[in-house]
Amino acid sequence: MKIERRKLRTAEVYTASLNDIMFFLLLFFLIISTLVAPSTIRVLLPQAKTSEKVVVKKQINLTITSDHRYYVNQKEVSFENIEPQLSTILTAKKPGEDVIVLLHADKSLNLQDVVSIIDIGNKLRIKMVLFTQKQKG
Repeated sequence: MKIERRKLRTAEVYTASLNDIMFFLLLFFLIISTLVAPSTIRVLLPQAKTSEKVVVKKQINLTITSDHRYYVNQKEVSFENIEPQLSTILTAKKPGEDVIVLLHADKSLNLQDVVSIIDIGNKLRIKMVLFTQKQKG
């Protein structure tokens, strides 16, 4: 005697609530990612066709923003204090260690603002590299 089932049962996973969960996870990560701000100073760099990446052993980051704010290694200093700040960093260097100043100047600055900083570097006999962005296209 063969007994047959009247209703065939199939396994089913209810996935309607997964859409809501994925939406809330996406929303959570979008909100969190906008709250995380990197600790860098944003500057629009000028463009050049021959930009290269520079790798040095000892570097000093000197940033000039469009509103004439000066930063030495992400610490804000006045224009008058740039030369003493750089000279104290130079006196703390190890013998035989090359020091290069990486100059991040906003492209909206006048040329005289950049030349004044380069003049300070020449006075202290420091190698300076002006950062640019590579042109697209």
